Amino acid sequence: MNPKDHKNYGSALYTLITVFFFWGFVAASNGIFIPFCKTHFSLTQFESQLIDFTFYGGYFIGSLILFYASKLSKIDILNKLGYKNGIVLGLLISAAGALLMVPAINSGSFSFILTSFFFVAIGFSLQQTAANPFAVALGTPQTGANRLNLAGGVNNFGTLLGPIVVSIILFGTASSAVAKDVEISSINTLYYILAGLFVAVGIFFYVSDLPKVTSDEKIESSPKTNVPLLIIFVAFLLILASGPLTDMTGLSKTIFVYSSLAIIVLTLLLSLNSAAKDGNGWGAMQYPQLILGMLAIFTYVGVEVGIQSNMGALLKLPEFGGYNESVIAPFISLYWGSSMIGRWTGAISAFNLQKSTKRVLTVIVPFVAFGIILFFNYLNGTQIEQFFLYGICVAILVVGFFFSQEKPAKTLATFAVLGVIAMIIGLVTTGQIATFAFISGGLACSIMWPCIFSLSITGLGKYTSQGSSFLIMMILGGAIIPPVQGILADNSGIHFSYVVPVICFAYLAYFAWKVTGVLNKQGIDVSKIETESAH
Repeated sequence: MNPKDHKNYGSALYTLITVFFFWGFVAASNGIFIPFCKTHFSLTQFESQLIDFTFYGGYFIGSLILFYASKLSKIDILNKLGYKNGIVLGLLISAAGALLMVPAINSGSFSFILTSFFFVAIGFSLQQTAANPFAVALGTPQTGANRLNLAGGVNNFGTLLGPIVVSIILFGTASSAVAKDVEISSINTLYYILAGLFVAVGIFFYVSDLPKVTSDEKIESSPKTNVPLLIIFVAFLLILASGPLTDMTGLSKTIFVYSSLAIIVLTLLLSLNSAAKDGNGWGAMQYPQLILGMLAIFTYVGVEVGIQSNMGALLKLPEFGGYNESVIAPFISLYWGSSMIGRWTGAISAFNLQKSTKRVLTVIVPFVAFGIILFFNYLNGTQIEQFFLYGICVAILVVGFFFSQEKPAKTLATFAVLGVIAMIIGLVTTGQIATFAFISGGLACSIMWPCIFSLSITGLGKYTSQGSSFLIMMILGGAIIPPVQGILADNSGIHFSYVVPVICFAYLAYFAWKVTGVLNKQGIDVSKIETESAH
């Protein structure tokens, strides 16, 4: 968009960031919907995690379709369609998925429900690919990061309110002490509302006078990436086909689920080794920081989603409170609210403030965000006194920010190590201490996306755009790791299954150390890298 043609697109921006709210609202609501489905359909823990598998798998498939369609046609499909039209189309696809949920719920078919989730996620994938550059274009380039930070803040409100609102719609109140049978009409109402909102925002975008946003970036060739991406796609399908394959072969479903994860990890590591020998034809994947970062994004999204998706089952254990589905919303809300605490604190560095002001805000902002979380839960009738001790975890986050000094590699390493420690504390204890330890995983994850993203795309040059699309594909981790944790829970207990987040955080700490050495060898000073806007 030419500066001389600049207009005030404030109303368009405010409408655009509603899609960021939807992403957070729906994703966080899965934490309520998953335990409901597990009980309603008598599912195993693994089967209940197929909701996340389908939801985040939709992101992966959507990104993969766009990538190969553009690659085969040698035309940037989304660029040709236009970011505005891309968002409109994505909203309509999500609306169709939401409407499809009504007959799916009424049919009593869990497979039908998963199909509906998939279409909602496909629409989200298209929206997310288009919305970020579109937000940057709605104003001057210098203030683009501020608009993305604003959008990220709205996304955080979605993750905070989603579990509360959905619990109210399903159970009547998020703090009911008595389990209730959920009326099907309540679920229908929820998805009718979502579909209506998607359509309303889509219509507004379509009729609005918005700038035509295009990109002049050339699609870079990368023929050698075809094989690893195909293998990863097959590994993704392996979990989907694990049931039929078990029936056909007589082998345990566990083998196919673990194999899916192993194939993805090994494919990325073998690609790293091959690209190191001869980078020609590998495109962005010729850079080790990108492949290591793809695995890091995969791990980060997987652990962030897996912790909360399995939390409903964890909180049902007597030693964790014996809560039913109707009263877990405040815990899920606190978990996702923890991401808001960290992201709001991290966003302080985006503003041009004096060091003394930043220090003061770094102490104040996280506790203000914590207070907002408590306030919304209080309005819903939750006894928030039970969460006051969580302020200790927030204080530890503040110390972590001061220690890491706004440096991406140091920040990632700090919070990954804190994540490992928190998960181990949760594993060796029970009750409130363990619950808060696992919930604090949200604090650990909160600042990881911008750190991983920045470290991974640094030094890619003309392959930066392609590298970014590969990283977005690795949201796939949210589809793979929760089912892996779920099947481990079925075999060894839900509490023990939280060893999976320990391993994930440990890799993220390793990535922070390893990528520092990789970038130093390329002559890049990691202390001077600026973080990207939060996911």
